[in-house]
Order: sequence, then C-alpha cells, then structure tokens
Amino acid sequence: MLLKSRDDQPSMTSVSHWLLDILACPMHGEKLTPTSDARLQCAHGHSYPIVRGVPILFHQSCVDTIGVMKSSKEIAEQAWSGTFHDQYFVDCVGVSDSERALIRELVESNPTIDPVVNVVVAATNGIMYRDSIGKLREYPIPHLRMTCNTNAEMLLDVGCNWGRWSFAASRNGFRVVGIDPSLGSVMAAKRVASKLGLDAQFVVGDARHLPFKNDCFDRVFSYSVIQHFSKTDAKTTFAEVGRTLKSGGISFIQMPNKFGIRCLQHQAKRSFSEGEGFDVRYYSPSELMGILQQSVGETSLSADCFLGIGIQETDFGMMSLSKKLIIIVSGILTRMSRIFMPMVMLADSLYATSKKSM
Repeated sequence: MLLKSRDDQPSMTSVSHWLLDILACPMHGEKLTPTSDARLQCAHGHSYPIVRGVPILFHQSCVDTIGVMKSSKEIAEQAWSGTFHDQYFVDCVGVSDSERALIRELVESNPTIDPVVNVVVAATNGIMYRDSIGKLREYPIPHLRMTCNTNAEMLLDVGCNWGRWSFAASRNGFRVVGIDPSLGSVMAAKRVASKLGLDAQFVVGDARHLPFKNDCFDRVFSYSVIQHFSKTDAKTTFAEVGRTLKSGGISFIQMPNKFGIRCLQHQAKRSFSEGEGFDVRYYSPSELMGILQQSVGETSLSADCFLGIGIQETDFGMMSLSKKLIIIVSGILTRMSRIFMPMVMLADSLYATSKKSM
C-alpha cells in the first residue's frame, strides 16, 4: 500500500509502506496513522503533514539549531494546504540571501545539476568544493564503506541534506531513509533520487528526536553533521541512534578528531574555545569512544581522512591539481593507518563504528 500526499504529481507522492511501518510520533514515540487528508496522526492527536511524499515530523518543543526548522514547519503546512508553490522550497534550504538568489538564477538557466545541490555543495561536501559552487557538472556521490548483507537491511542517514550519502547507501543495496531538518534540502534529495533512478525515502525531522520506532534500523550513518551540534545535543543524538538501532545493529558516524593537524589549526584560530552555534565541536578519540560506548555499544575508531574533513577519493576527477595532491596524500595516510593503527589517533576525521549489544 502506498500513501499519497495531496500536493504533487503521482510519481513523487508515494510514502512507502515500509517507511510508514517504522515511523513514530516524535513527541511520545507512538504509532502514526495515516489520515484521509494526507497527514499522519498519533493517539494523542499530534498531526503532521505529508508534503510531496515526505512526512514532516518535528518535536513541538525543538529548539532550532541551524535556522531552518521554523521555516520548514511553516512552509510544510503551507505546501500541504496548497498555498505554497515554490517547487524548489528555497526559503527553507538554510542558505544566505545571496545563495538563495544564486539558486533562483540557476533555476532560470535550467541547469543539468539541481540548483539547490549546485549551491549547497561546499556546505555539504567541504571547503574543497568552494570553487565549484554553481559550476557542478555531475553529482559528487561518495563511496560508502558499509556493505549490505541482504536487500532487507535498513539504513538511516542522519542529516542527509541533498542525499549524497543516502544515494551511496542505496547503490550499496541498502533500503535507505534520510532525515534532515531542512525541507528545501530534502526536496532536493527527492528530485535527485528521481533523476538518478535511486530508491530512497526521506523524512524532515530533528536528529535529537528521531521520529522512528525503537529497534528498527540495521545501520545508522551520519557524516559531517553531529560535529556541528553542542556536545549536549550530540549526546542526545547518539542516544537516539542507540534507541533506533536493532540489537546487533551498527552505527557508522564521522566525527572530527581534536588531535588532527588541520583540526588543531582550526581550533587555534578560535583560541581552542568550545564553539557555539554551527561551529564544529572537536572530540578526542577517547572522549568519542566513551560517549558512543555508553549510548550505542562497543565502539572502535578508524581514519576517514587526513589533512582536513570531508576529503573523498571519489572527488578526485572534479578537483584542481593542488586539491588532487591533498586527496592523494590523505588516501596514502589513511591506508597506512590501517596497518599502523596509532596513526588513526592523528587523523583529522574519524569514523566511529559502534555495535548495539544483543
């Protein structure tokens, strides 16, 4: 059975039955029931709109951490009621005024690459893409270091934005759900998934109140997202990751290492302060392992990359010569760290792999 939302073409309005089976009210964790007017409702009467096949599931008391939750909720209700008609949802993408203007310019030029992706690429993929803003010629989809054992394995991508890691997971055979507080970014993910012919479902919501049942995901993944949370919010999110993982399930989460060379440079620029707002928070390997072992389960660390955060070998063909050299050196150091394990402690970006106890 597919549930239809009320405001879009049939090709983009379906909410998969398996997604409906695992959704839960972010307020109380109760089952959500579809209503005849394309909303989801719990037994306590909390009601959430479905916009173009995407459930909008925010906890009512959420404090907006990145400036898009309020606009996403308001615009979602307008879109559900038929009073909002911007197909790109630019006002809830989470970009500056000048970047919104660039998105609209790109919309008018009818680009090959989705205009939202073309503008947010540096924010999602890292500063190495700063010169590529508005100039992308292909979608930079990375390689996911997780293999799918069966076609039924479900993976949650926390902070999916326009979906690059969700698509990487889908290509690896996972049944994927991406969640992000930005309605505009999630709608871009829907468009790109359709264009690339990839199967992924998306939800608009908050990582601190994941709108899913207990013990429902085989894997939980997150990249370059939780590092921007306060450490209190990060601990809350890690606890939610543990709650939603099945027994024996695995989380694979990227976080910055406070002892990495580039990370030390960035910390020095702000006098080693903790950071505020959307600033990156840095973790020692022992601190990160301790939090995740308590929240999820047995945890190990591996190197994601050196010389920065977000460096992906799959980006090689899109980079200038100087950036290609950085990718090469990072790749060499990452491979060396698999042999000489102490090197992991000096990587700028770490992967924390945690297994929930049976």
